[in-house]
Amino acid sequence: MDGKKAKDSYTEMNELVLPNDTNTFGNLMGGKLLYWMDICSAMAAQKHSNSPVVTVSVDNVSFKRSIKLGEVVTIQAKVSRAFSSSMEVRMEIFAHNLPEGTKVKSNEAYYTFVAVDENTKPRKVVDLIPETEEETKLYEEALQRRELRLILAGKMEMKDAKSLKKLINFAKSH
Repeated sequence: MDGKKAKDSYTEMNELVLPNDTNTFGNLMGGKLLYWMDICSAMAAQKHSNSPVVTVSVDNVSFKRSIKLGEVVTIQAKVSRAFSSSMEVRMEIFAHNLPEGTKVKSNEAYYTFVAVDENTKPRKVVDLIPETEEETKLYEEALQRRELRLILAGKMEMKDAKSLKKLINFAKSH
């Protein structure tokens, strides 16, 4: 099978939270974190596609813990599945308090990118080859997330969402 491994797209970015990045409570502003996440996940998508990419979807962003002034944000991103010209990138975000020596997961998210050519037209990308059990699970679930995104965007009818229907039918039967 022609493709690339998820680990080949792995990208990690570290940012120190400075006063200009925070709100009046000393917490990292959500918009700043989303900006950093877009950069990191775009680099992962570019590694997979070997081409420029554009962000087409930001979803499943969950904020579990605020990130404080002075902490170091670590964003870890890698492609979870590639489709025809699009790629889903999963991220995990951690907050490090260096003086205390602590590291806590604060966020996770999925971004979707489309690889484009020099005329900004979508171009084909190679498949993703999952290697680990976790990568295989994320790969399989990515189709369900994609179908849900397309339904919510009005680009797919529920009746055509085969993978999502299987999940719903499975949940109903158990």
